[in-house]
Amino acid sequence: MSLTRRCALAAPAAVALAVGAWGLDRGTLWRDEAVTWQVARRTLPEIWHLVASVDAVHALYYALVHALFALDPHPGEVVLRLPSLLGAAATAALVAELGVRLARPRVGLWAGLAYAVTPLVSRYAQEGRSYALVGALVALATVLFTARRWGGYAVVLAAAGLLHVFALLVVPAHLLSLRLAGYPPADRRRWAVATGAACAAVVPLLCRSRGQSGQVGWLERPGAEAVGQLVAAFAGPVPAVTAVVPALAAAGIWAAPRVAAVAAPLLLVPPALLLGVSQLEPLYYDRYVLFALPGLPLLAAAGFDALPAALSAVPSRWRAARSAEAAAPPARRPAAVAYGLAGVLLVAAGLWAQYAVQVRLRTPESRGDDFAAVARAARTLVRPGDAVLYVPDMGRRIALAYPDGFRAAADVGLAVPGPRSATLYGTETDAATLGRRLARHDRVWLVLTNEAAKDPGRPPATPAERAKRALLRAEFAETGRRRLVHGRVVLVRYERLP
Repeated sequence: MSLTRRCALAAPAAVALAVGAWGLDRGTLWRDEAVTWQVARRTLPEIWHLVASVDAVHALYYALVHALFALDPHPGEVVLRLPSLLGAAATAALVAELGVRLARPRVGLWAGLAYAVTPLVSRYAQEGRSYALVGALVALATVLFTARRWGGYAVVLAAAGLLHVFALLVVPAHLLSLRLAGYPPADRRRWAVATGAACAAVVPLLCRSRGQSGQVGWLERPGAEAVGQLVAAFAGPVPAVTAVVPALAAAGIWAAPRVAAVAAPLLLVPPALLLGVSQLEPLYYDRYVLFALPGLPLLAAAGFDALPAALSAVPSRWRAARSAEAAAPPARRPAAVAYGLAGVLLVAAGLWAQYAVQVRLRTPESRGDDFAAVARAARTLVRPGDAVLYVPDMGRRIALAYPDGFRAAADVGLAVPGPRSATLYGTETDAATLGRRLARHDRVWLVLTNEAAKDPGRPPATPAERAKRALLRAEFAETGRRRLVHGRVVLVRYERLP
């Protein structure tokens, strides 16, 4: 490997590591990370029993984080997010490798750098979830696809699908690339065999996760607004960047057919398929197609690379109309090194333009949750002998992530903890048992989250919620209320009636 190629791959990886490591420890977990945190700390048999009924799509990821936690007796947020950070850095290098293979080193360098500084990449590089790792595996599969190394392609594609089944949406994209790139029939047959083997390995997980589709029942049918939001998220949410990057990508499709044959299907097909399917059954969320993002910087870099040739082809009559310049000798093309530096500076300008967005992503409330702040407040409010109830029961994830906050209180609504019940948050006790437990306490804290926090007066959604509300109304009086995280969590204090 030449020095130029090594630099083209190493620089994006280093930038992705630096940008991702900046503010990696936000000081709090958010709701999905809290799930990873508490599930990965269970034993492997407990994880297996859990994914048999819920979250099978994340089973492999939970096992990987469990193995990582085994290396550190006291893992923290940085350890939890480390796989995602490394996945983002690897993806940046693989994007650069695709640019080098399909075009030239400077295209790979620009594409890898542009990927590394995209705010959406930073977001998932700093989350303890699987999406950055899925992106790395899909990018590696795409590199192997272009290299026609079908055995490795099958293994990596299967691994990506096992990490998250939606990664298999890249298969139709690669099928289209086979046609556009003009692969010979022999390679098409080998690709079909490799893809069939990979998909067969994922079928059991696909069947299991299909039966757990209620986990994404909160998703809504996406419309035109979702498409616009995806474009802004992929290109960069600052208007100037959102305008420039797609324009360069369009130029790349026109000027670099070899790059476009791979990058355009990767960028367009998976989101289009998921958006289309979601018109019938809502399954779309931008993080599920994060792996399609590399197509955009690849096309944009190819478009920027084509600019000198396009500018040199300006019609002669337009040049002649500029009398002051017509007499001047024709300008030479910029040197390769100078133009390569210009692309790097353009990427740096994009990073600077989106600096405020990057800063916001590193704030504790950037994901809409601040479980650590709730735990700190509870630690000052809850006294030994108090009881605590959660509405809905998934609010218990705050205490599972930060147990010190509610350690002084008795969780009177919990029947069987999550690890023993093969559930995420444990099972709720019946009304009679709850009444007997509450009889031992004179003060109760009600933790409202999600819709219950937005509308505390809403009707109870489950029998367990009805029992909690009825007992509190009958035997206790509300004596205080504390709204936290901009009202997303509400702590309500109840004291027993005389």
